[in-house]
Amino acid sequence: MDGTRAAFDEAVTLRQAKKLIQCMAHEQSFLLLSAPGMGKSEMVYEAAREVGLPCRSLLGTQIAPEDVSGVPRIIGERSVFCPPRILLPEQPEPFCLFLDELPACAPDVQKAFYSLLLERRLGEHALPPGTWVVAAGNRLQDRALVRAMSSALVNRVTILQLRIDTDEWLVWAQQHGVRVEIRSFIRTIPDALMRPVPADPVPFSTPRAWAQLSRALDMAERSNLLDNETRRALAFGRLSPEDAVVFCALAEESIGAIRPLEDYLRRPDLLPKSDSARWFVLDCIRQHVRDGRAAGLKPAVINRFLKSLSAEHQLILITGMVGTWGALGADKAMLALLRKVTAA
Repeated sequence: MDGTRAAFDEAVTLRQAKKLIQCMAHEQSFLLLSAPGMGKSEMVYEAAREVGLPCRSLLGTQIAPEDVSGVPRIIGERSVFCPPRILLPEQPEPFCLFLDELPACAPDVQKAFYSLLLERRLGEHALPPGTWVVAAGNRLQDRALVRAMSSALVNRVTILQLRIDTDEWLVWAQQHGVRVEIRSFIRTIPDALMRPVPADPVPFSTPRAWAQLSRALDMAERSNLLDNETRRALAFGRLSPEDAVVFCALAEESIGAIRPLEDYLRRPDLLPKSDSARWFVLDCIRQHVRDGRAAGLKPAVINRFLKSLSAEHQLILITGMVGTWGALGADKAMLALLRKVTAA
């Protein structure tokens, strides 16, 4: 358990991993590990595309040892192993070899990769100079049909543990046309971008799930099929239930894109008018304050915001967080609320 926590503490973001791959993968083999749905494969393809390398991939769960080492051919009085074309093309030009789901490979397949990962060789055949070798897979704790890797394999690669970075993903999402309501939802509830892998085989929120949901909503909208019922079916088919419920409720309220939370703190008149949408934004503000992300606001702004709310809403925000709000300078608003409540 301590080892898992330590590995996560040393994790890098997808952007950082991409830079390391582009810098070193021509000499050192990498193994990217993360929970499912983080976008490892897309990142590897993008890294290769940016430097002009074609990317060829092998899916670990769908290959046999001979798909790596090749099959023997008799030449004269000797047998020569002929590697498959995907691993050793006729033209000796560098490329990116992507070994997807390497930890899910059968032990014999993992063993077949030993010389490829360490020496960039397939038997007597060397990969073209400058070729990248990058592998990826899920972790044992993610319940993703992962096998234990041998120490010999682990010692032949640089293992990069990956972590999600919300700001980094939001930049990527905007560049790739992810719908604005999804981006604003993730900006408001960062934890919804990547939920823990559930014990049961049910949908759960990941960067891949949100990106796929965005594409599905786009296609439904272009075909005039996007209504509340369709949106709910698509969202619950991709996301964790708690995220699907809130996302659909907000979309059905038609409040538009959620603003940065500090906009509502500075201008309470921007808060949604409908009860469910307002409750949602206020709950997000409560978490925002609890996490210490409103520390840069002046006390006058904090007091004005709280005083603009109903006594019920103020009590919900302040309950259990009097010290936190007090540290922001909300003494005047809390004193006024106390007088109002006790007078009643």
